[in-house]
Amino acid sequence: MNDKADKTFTAAYAEMESLRQTVSGVVGSVVAGVDGLLIIHDLGSGPEPHDLAALAAATSGLGRQTGLALRQGAFRESTIRSHKGYFSVYTIGEAALLAVLGNDGLNVARLHIEARAVAGRLAPLLDIHIASQSRL
Repeated sequence: MNDKADKTFTAAYAEMESLRQTVSGVVGSVVAGVDGLLIIHDLGSGPEPHDLAALAAATSGLGRQTGLALRQGAFRESTIRSHKGYFSVYTIGEAALLAVLGNDGLNVARLHIEARAVAGRLAPLLDIHIASQSRL
């Protein structure tokens, strides 16, 4: 990895860490491509990050189709509440997703405010990452 990529990932991890520190109940998060491939994560033990990346893409796909069918525009975010926690997915530009895992004490309103801002700050970082990837 080159120095520019290292700085990009360091900044992205800092954003993810700030989300966990700022919002009560956030367990961790993943950044994934809309194709479901994992880019980075800050999860400790628990669910497999690659699984969360795939679930984020599936959630985004369902949201995208719902928006089209209802003529409400492009998918932006979705939150799933389960018995023991939350899974929220936010778009990061056109090509990536921020998925946040929360426990049952998650402050959802605060999450939406903070995660939208984090997604906005992650967008230019991911543009740098994508531009640095080799193409076939």
